[in-house]
Amino acid sequence: MAEPRVGVGVFVFRSAEDGHFIVGERKGSHGAGTIALPGGHLDFGESFEDCAAREIKEETGIDIENIRFLTATNTVFGDTGKHYVTIFMAANAIAKPEGEPPEPKVGHTKPFL
Repeated sequence: MAEPRVGVGVFVFRSAEDGHFIVGERKGSHGAGTIALPGGHLDFGESFEDCAAREIKEETGIDIENIRFLTATNTVFGDTGKHYVTIFMAANAIAKPEGEPPEPKVGHTKPFL
């Protein structure tokens, strides 16, 4: 039996006053081709906040601040035998990176900024 995986998805807002947030197309992983929040798997011993900051930097090149917990979900996909606990966080972008965002790794999102 597979162990549950813990993922962190992040609503990254352009500013504290702006209601727009980053989404992207998932590549080469569960949900490939769908639009999703940037994020990824929690590493052993990592806090939710540290995971959010790391994943956003890796996927978009953006640094974030004011990182906060929103909610969590517990989802079992019986047909595939997968179990995900997803932590949803919110944060504000510190600044938009210059140029194009980095090319996403397998399973990461290509952001729409």
